[in-house]
Amino acid sequence: MGYPPHVETIGITLGDPSGIGPEIVAHALGDLEPAVRRRLLVFCDRTILERAMAQVWGRGLDADIRVLDRGGLQADQAIPGRPSPAGAAAQVAYLEAAIKAAQSNTIAGLVTAPIAKHQVRAAGFGFPGHTEFLAARLGAPAVAMMFAGPRLKVVLATVHLPLAAVPAALTIDGLVTKVVLAATALRADFGVATPRVGVVGLNPHAGEGGLFGREEIDVIAPAIEEARRRLGATAVVDGPLVPDAAFRDAVGGRHDVLIALYHDQGLIPVKLVDFEESVNLTLGLPIVRTSPDHGVAYDIAGTGRARAGSFIAALRLAVTLVDRRAAAAGGSAKGLRSKPGSDGSGWSRSRGGHAFASDPHRAGARGLTIRTAPAGSRCRR
Repeated sequence: MGYPPHVETIGITLGDPSGIGPEIVAHALGDLEPAVRRRLLVFCDRTILERAMAQVWGRGLDADIRVLDRGGLQADQAIPGRPSPAGAAAQVAYLEAAIKAAQSNTIAGLVTAPIAKHQVRAAGFGFPGHTEFLAARLGAPAVAMMFAGPRLKVVLATVHLPLAAVPAALTIDGLVTKVVLAATALRADFGVATPRVGVVGLNPHAGEGGLFGREEIDVIAPAIEEARRRLGATAVVDGPLVPDAAFRDAVGGRHDVLIALYHDQGLIPVKLVDFEESVNLTLGLPIVRTSPDHGVAYDIAGTGRARAGSFIAALRLAVTLVDRRAAAAGGSAKGLRSKPGSDGSGWSRSRGGHAFASDPHRAGARGLTIRTAPAGSRCRR
């Protein structure tokens, strides 16, 4: 499956209908200018999204927002803060429909609202999370999870593992793959001519010459050497870096991206400095995929306290990267006209089956005009 150079449509999956997904999606849809809205295709249960639009904006869906309506979820099965088995099945169905659309080259990008991993597992979802699911379904041999914010970019070497399992999961080949993916993304997607990649150590003081652990000597340093050999002059790779200083230095501009060795090593600094602006970007997929850097937040679902900033940033980045990749592939996101029903999902469309032309420059980072929700709205940035 190659990158679709002439497809401009970006899919959105609603995530857990009992979490904050419907609210943050609704907030983003109300914020977008028409040129961007017309590029979107939302995989959801329309009644749940309509309810969220009424809560956030006091109105229904705008006429130019395209929806692929699953149509099987009742309101009492998607009560905010109260997950249900039907809601878990809906989360999986939204993703499966989006995958079919991606496989048929109907969408060039996908922005995913949060799912509840324990809920979807009970519904037969056999993957740790979105990243592994998308890699398997889209045939990506190697992927990585990048968190990209305005001050800090981090790629995770391992993701959803118990801390005790991390040392055994670190391999030379695995680390090399993450470094190469990170450097490639910085050049292709972020326009960094010669990326500076820092690989963080696992142990205190980066092992202190083996005194506090040998992972830096046995795995991390050899991986850095191999990554340097493969990348040559196209990137600078440093490390192993002392963990307690590496993130401060990266925020200060020393590195363009850091490779963190486990989930919380990378996510704590990201959420400390870029929480409402950081975006989860999956590297290595044949389509653009982004998501916010937070979870379903059952405790605040439906209360009006959910903030949509990270989701809006995810949409902004997806639009920009879809256009950038299309231009690099020799095509343009402008001028797409797709046939009705060509999304490949088997769901019913809520409005006509056309994508729309728009100026890819206006539809990039500058094309998302952020507005304030009306007083009393149920969601705010």
